[in-house]
Amino acid sequence: MHPRTELARRLHALHRGPRPLLLFNIWDAGSARTVAACGAEALATSSWAAAAAHGVDDGEHLPLRATIEAVRRIAAASGLPLTVDLERGFGDPGSTVAQAIEAGAVGCNLEDGLGAGLRPPGEQAALIREARAAADAAGLPFFINARTDLFLQGADGRDEDRIEQTLSRARAYAGAGADGLFVPGLTDPALIATLVRGCALPLNIMVVPGCPPLAELARLGVARVSHGPGPYMSAMQAVTGAFALARGDRSS
Repeated sequence: MHPRTELARRLHALHRGPRPLLLFNIWDAGSARTVAACGAEALATSSWAAAAAHGVDDGEHLPLRATIEAVRRIAAASGLPLTVDLERGFGDPGSTVAQAIEAGAVGCNLEDGLGAGLRPPGEQAALIREARAAADAAGLPFFINARTDLFLQGADGRDEDRIEQTLSRARAYAGAGADGLFVPGLTDPALIATLVRGCALPLNIMVVPGCPPLAELARLGVARVSHGPGPYMSAMQAVTGAFALARGDRSS
């Protein structure tokens, strides 16, 4: 049995209630220790925040080697289940997942967004299948959270059409071995409820402006609530305010 099997099983179990899994996304070992000390049940990285902390843009501009090193440091700083944002898989999701597992992760996000547009569902399903094969080869019940960017990139489409496309992708991704569905940008309670009813995978919603509060998301049946780059942005705002106070700005 893989030495982190119990952590992976715990991550799976946290998606089955009785309340949503709350993930206050981190970017390094220091933020991991802080969030763990607050009583978090699991940890999750944000690729946007990790990239910003290294002074680069999101979108796989932070090299895979640096991403994996960050995973290693975070895993060593906490005994909590750790799921990591692997973006689009860095060109080889099987190898990337294998490296993330070796570094200490027990779950990941894999997204179908391509910056401008979405990867065709069949192609994305094939990449998820590669990731699942790598996890199986490692002997770990690794949690693959399949992210679809339909509600980030499909602003001009009808909500009903995007829901149907999301459900279609969810079926393809589940068939390829995904364990969860992540739909960032979705905030409408009625649409969230429709996805929960129609999707066999646990649903992950990201907190953004207009998102229902945690209690409402729980009532709707959401399994996982993440915060993406929000915690990093809040931390940097606090630094900005503290600097202004140190300089003696009267308006701060």
